[in-house]
Amino acid sequence: MCLRGDWPSLFRQYLHRPDAYASKFQDGYYDSGDTAVCDRDGYYWFVGRADDVINTTGHLVGPFEIESALLEMAEVAESAAVSAPDPVRFEKVVVFVVLRAGVAPSRELESRIRMHVANRVSSFAAPQDVVFLAAIPKNSSGKIMRRVLRARFLGQDVGDLSTLEPSGC
Repeated sequence: MCLRGDWPSLFRQYLHRPDAYASKFQDGYYDSGDTAVCDRDGYYWFVGRADDVINTTGHLVGPFEIESALLEMAEVAESAAVSAPDPVRFEKVVVFVVLRAGVAPSRELESRIRMHVANRVSSFAAPQDVVFLAAIPKNSSGKIMRRVLRARFLGQDVGDLSTLEPSGC
């Protein structure tokens, strides 16, 4: 999504990185780094970050698409999707799911989650791994901390957690 780069509240620089700032502009337009689609009625719909995609079997899938599909399920309260290395797919889809009160994790629910994503997004977006959590880690502004989820899934160091909201996992 590109916008005219002339509104008053537009940020003025990346600290000590003028080249990075300049790279965001072309022909008077600011490249937000977001992907959006325009529907028949002229409404724009956010798809996700252009640099935050999962390359699975040569197909690019946005985590936002997968998460939105999961939130359509009555059993799902929250969700997050990340990629993990895979020797066959290049990257596989891993989803983290917080269930609504009174819903218990099960293999049957995992299968339904996979089928729902396959039907709503596409078969290549269906998660290879489903992880049930009590809470999705988010920063203080509510952004999902995907790097934390990915690191925990891969058994790696999660790094700095100082921006994690108190209710995060």
